[in-house]
Order: sequence, then C-alpha cells, then structure tokens
Amino acid sequence: MSVPSNANSPIDSNPLPNQMNEQPLKPQRPAPNRLKLTYDIVMIIAISIDLLLISIDSILISSFSVNTANWLAIGDWLTWYQLTLHEPLRTAGGFFTVFLIIELLLRWAVAIKQQVYYRWFFFPFVHWYEVLGCFPQLRALRLFRVVIIGRRLYQLGYQVLPQPWLNRIKFYINLLLEELSDRVILTTIHSYREQLTDPKMQKSLIQSTIGRNRNEIEATLLSMLRQELSPQLQKLTGQSVAGQLIASEVGSAIQDGLKNTPELHRLLRMIPIAGGLIEAQLLQIGHNVGENVVHSINARLLDAERIDSLMAGIAHSVAYINTDNSALETLIASIIADSLSEFEAQIKVQQWKHQDLLDF
Repeated sequence: MSVPSNANSPIDSNPLPNQMNEQPLKPQRPAPNRLKLTYDIVMIIAISIDLLLISIDSILISSFSVNTANWLAIGDWLTWYQLTLHEPLRTAGGFFTVFLIIELLLRWAVAIKQQVYYRWFFFPFVHWYEVLGCFPQLRALRLFRVVIIGRRLYQLGYQVLPQPWLNRIKFYINLLLEELSDRVILTTIHSYREQLTDPKMQKSLIQSTIGRNRNEIEATLLSMLRQELSPQLQKLTGQSVAGQLIASEVGSAIQDGLKNTPELHRLLRMIPIAGGLIEAQLLQIGHNVGENVVHSINARLLDAERIDSLMAGIAHSVAYINTDNSALETLIASIIADSLSEFEAQIKVQQWKHQDLLDF
C-alpha cells in the first residue's frame, strides 16, 4: 500500500530509516561569528608577521650576523640594512605594540559590558600572556595568542595547519611530556628505594601497611581458604577416593597392630580348632573398626560449619600476626623491591620509539 506524497505533510519532513542509514547525521558545530572569525585570522597573520620581522631584525643586528657577514664579504649589505631598515622596523614594531595595547583595552571594555567574567578585573589575569606580551622585552609571549586562536579555529573545524604537521606537533609534545614524566618517576623510585634500605623505614612501612589493612587481609585470606582449602578437606568425607584411602590405611594399621600383639596370639592358641578362625575374624573386625572410626571422625570434624569456623580462625590469626619479625620484614621488602624494579622497567620503555612518525 503506497502512501500519498504531500509536500506539506509533517510525515515527509522526517527522514525515513533507510534515508537515515544512507545519510548519517554529522555532529553540528555552532556557527561561528564571521566578523570574529575574520578578526582572529587577521590577528594571527599580523602577529605572525610581527614576530617574524622581530626575529629577523634581532638576528641581523647581532654580533654573530656581523661576523658572519664580514666572513661572507657581504658586510656592506648588512650595514645598509642596519642603517636604513632597522629603525623603521623598530618604529613599526612600536606602533604595533601600541595597537595591541589599545586592542586589549577595547576587548577588556567589551568583556566588562557583556559581563563575560565574574568580576571586571578578571580579564587581565585570564589574558596574562597578552598583557605581558605588550612589553617589548616579552614580545615572544604574543605567540601564545597565535596558538590559542589557532586552537580555537581548529576546534571550529578549520584546518589551520596541515594534518601531518599537527600529527608531528602532537607527537613531539607527547614525546617531551613522556620523557619529563619518566625522569620524575624514575627519580622518585630511586629515592624511595634508598629509603627502603633503612631498617627503621622498613619496619615502619610494614607495620603501617599491615596495620591499616588487617581487615582486608583477613577477608582475602578467608576467601582464598574457602575457595581452595575447604573443598579439599570436604573431599575427605563420604565415599571420596581420598577418604576411602585414609580409612583403609587406618584400618590396615589397626589390623597390623593386632597381628603384632603376641599376647593376643597366645590367648587365641589356647582355644582349640576355633582359635585361628577367631583370630582371622578379629583382624577383619579391627580393619573395619578403623575404617568406621575414620569415616565417623571425618563426618564430625569436617562438617561445613566447622570447616568455615576453622578457616575464619586461621585467617584471623594470620591477619593479626606480630609484624615484629625479621623474616617477614625481609620478605615484604623483597616483594616491594621486585615490584619497584618491574615498574621501573616499564617506565624505561620509551613508547614514542614505536610510533611511525619517527620515519622521516
């Protein structure tokens, strides 16, 4: 049955499931202010040109450039630059600094009017790099504004730099952070390892660690005993192989004890004809008594409630053991040292070496 199409129908205004599958929805970004976007791009270009000219001028007026120019026999060209272009560039840089100060004050006034920040005086603290960048000696801080504007444009979906450049920048930032964090962690581990060599430090660490976690240690031990030991003990009851083996061995032991009793042999020999038969029956009875005693003891002592009570007592005793024990201190110190060594080995693995960005 076909549905009649209607351009004004509200049903047609919603996409059908097939259309939704064919054209997946893209996350919508808020539409940026074109004027502000254009202004940001212009400021990026202006600040970049200003920093580039300042850097070139600083290099060309340095003594290193003078010596290099004399060595390359282009000292006259460098002298012409210093006498002709150096002062105009400095003047232009001064005018640009004044422009940045006025622009910063205007933005501050706009922020106050629009109540962008909680207090009117928060603006210079939030934009501290711009305030300091207005000083000629700290003009390098203007680069922070370029980076922040570029990051904002990137978040809006504009490709400020080629993606390979961005990937490489992220790679070297992660490399730097990884190396710095590794050095800090390794230094901390080395200092902690030296502290562990002190006997007083070892004893204090063990006592404090075990003292704070006695309840957790008891609960963990009880859980392990219930999981591992209780099933093994309960196998001794009933008709299990282990239970039958123990019962048979105890019965055989009683039977051997009766055989090795000379007084019993003498008494049975005094009975004519039936003495040997009675002796054989007595040995078999002894064997059966031994098996029955073992089964009875297992049934009483290896009851589930008795076993659980026994496990709880063992776990409690181990958890509240006296920590003033040299063997225990040595064991825990060895475990801690091995753990630190393994952790240190993992830290020393330089993950950035396994990335493809190293292939230039």
